[in-house]
Amino acid sequence: MSNGAPNTERRMIAWIGKAVRVEGKVISAEDLTIGQEAKIKADLLAKTVTISGKVTGNVRAVEKVDLQATGTVNGDITAPRFVMADGATVMGKVQAG
Repeated sequence: MSNGAPNTERRMIAWIGKAVRVEGKVISAEDLTIGQEAKIKADLLAKTVTISGKVTGNVRAVEKVDLQATGTVNGDITAPRFVMADGATVMGKVQAG
């Protein structure tokens, strides 16, 4: 914005879809959503992680991991709460509670 006002980020959720390539680590202090067409090769850490796409790497959430029906995780999941829809797959360990 060129009106002289400071540019302030207002988003509360990070969304990763098919047009974004991620390799390495993704760390967010807020919620993180992995879209249905996304293919991620990274470790994820966020407040809440919602996965509809494919993740190769470990997933950690401060509050909750929500694995949607189209979601796949090839790695370990750690969170206080874990929700897994029918059709979702995990190839790794899940530590919740």
